[in-house]
Amino acid sequence: MKIPNKIIEILRNGGIGVLPTDTIYGVLGSALKKETVERIYRVRKRERKKPFIILISCAKDLKIFGIKLKPFQKKLIKKFWPGPYSLIFDCKSKKFEYLHRGKKSLAFRVPKPSWLRRFLRQTGPLVAPSANLAGMPFAKTIKKAKQYFGKKVDFYFDVGKKDKKPSVVIDARQKEIKILRKIN
Repeated sequence: MKIPNKIIEILRNGGIGVLPTDTIYGVLGSALKKETVERIYRVRKRERKKPFIILISCAKDLKIFGIKLKPFQKKLIKKFWPGPYSLIFDCKSKKFEYLHRGKKSLAFRVPKPSWLRRFLRQTGPLVAPSANLAGMPFAKTIKKAKQYFGKKVDFYFDVGKKDKKPSVVIDARQKEIKILRKIN
């Protein structure tokens, strides 16, 4: 799949939009721009204390966030990435408090589709919450996403119905991992 350059530019410049991920449609925006992240919280009406999952192109992108991996975490990455698994790591940096919301940890995912990883290399890390308003079902179609967000986002990219499940969320901060969200 080829994402238009216009969308890449919008995201690089701090815009937000609805786009398919490897799992479901998401409201995507730069994880490296505080204003962008705050805008997504407002548009989705999401509780401010809940951090977003961040899509990255490869495990090396974790360095951007100051994540230092332990040997057991490197093994988990090899096992689960790329794939529909979001792994939580410690991120104590004050610089990224707008992302971790005081939790001092962040969830990351390296998606399986090569087109999406190529796209992420062009845009940089993106926050990627599901395309819905807080507490509502996630949008399986762009039509539904438009009902939720209307003109509050800068673009919509339609690939038809997305009927997959959200990613599995795994707390990878300790050797004994905890699955926080399963795929039903």
